[in-house]
Amino acid sequence: MTQQVSPQRTLDETSATVPQEPVVLPAARTYGNQSLTAALQLRRSTREYADRPLPLQLLSDLLWAGFGVNRANGDRTAPYWRHVMVLDIYLAMADGVWLYEPATHRLVPHLTGDIRQQPGVQDFVAAAPLELIYVAHGERMTDVSPEERRLYASVDSAFIGENVYLFCASEGLGTVFRGSVDHTKLAHLLMLPDGQFVTFAQTVGYPQHPIML
Repeated sequence: MTQQVSPQRTLDETSATVPQEPVVLPAARTYGNQSLTAALQLRRSTREYADRPLPLQLLSDLLWAGFGVNRANGDRTAPYWRHVMVLDIYLAMADGVWLYEPATHRLVPHLTGDIRQQPGVQDFVAAAPLELIYVAHGERMTDVSPEERRLYASVDSAFIGENVYLFCASEGLGTVFRGSVDHTKLAHLLMLPDGQFVTFAQTVGYPQHPIML
């Protein structure tokens, strides 16, 4: 049975009980406290994080804002290449690695163990509670060269990344979109099959110092 969790709990607390089961996220709140122009004014990259975990409700809202389903036909909050779903979002956290399923709005366990410090070269990555890892299904991108596959998948990743930036700005969170990752090592850690590849990673958490205008 899939576990339904209380919005007040963190994923760490929930998964510690039943780590092998998917976690159904609480319904995303599709309203916000900031206008788009206010979020744009606050948008910035953060490289100093507190180790405070994200509440499950906030995590749900963030994932929906990034690449969630926003229409009855299954389309997403971010545009994507040729109307083909080529990107997955993995979440690396203290309790392991999870795969986000937008259609069911749930997290599926992928790996146990904390790999947050593995994919990057910056020290702050291990301190933040969440690392989003964008993975492309190159095998779905037919009739284009390997170079074009990486280009188009990177553009799709950037669309999602900007959604995450604006959500974080509106909610007082910090984030930074990172190309400084060891792509080969990270693909090995995630046990990605042939044809799939890592594009970018994005660090998310509470900033060590409040963001001030």
